[in-house]
Amino acid sequence: MADQAFEAVVAAHHGEIHRYLARVTRRPSDADDLSQETFLRAYRAHGGLAPGANVRAWLFAIATNLCRNHWRSEARRRRAHEAIGHRDERQDAGGPEMEAELEQASHKIGAIVIALPLKQRLAFTMRKIHELDYDAIGQSLDCSAESARAHVFQALRKIRRGLGDLAIAQVGRGEPSA
Repeated sequence: MADQAFEAVVAAHHGEIHRYLARVTRRPSDADDLSQETFLRAYRAHGGLAPGANVRAWLFAIATNLCRNHWRSEARRRRAHEAIGHRDERQDAGGPEMEAELEQASHKIGAIVIALPLKQRLAFTMRKIHELDYDAIGQSLDCSAESARAHVFQALRKIRRGLGDLAIAQVGRGEPSA
């Protein structure tokens, strides 16, 4: 019976947890591994979960802690991945102008988000992509809801500032007047 209940938890939350990990790690293979480990740890601990507990926030907390551990042990691999991402951005110069601009903006946003401090990146992803409330984010990040709100606010401010540079560059590339 408990296994069936856990299978329902996996069915309900696996996709969202995997998407969260994919966005945060920016590596599908890491997201696969961390997602599997998240649910393995959840399976081992689900018997001790209090009735009525916020299972979604609990799973995000497990996934977030696994991410922290992963980044501590894989810092060199992450830097190499970022270098590969910048090389791909330079190589993708073909195609229509609008598609190229959208691709550039997408890479820029990804670079800005990945450069955010860890708690800001995690809080931003949980709030803006997965639409968790600040209480759940705070629980996942082991901080207060107010701190979670502050992390999201700071992340948004840094993202807007970074995108402001992109908008200025786009205006500078406009067609010369006749």
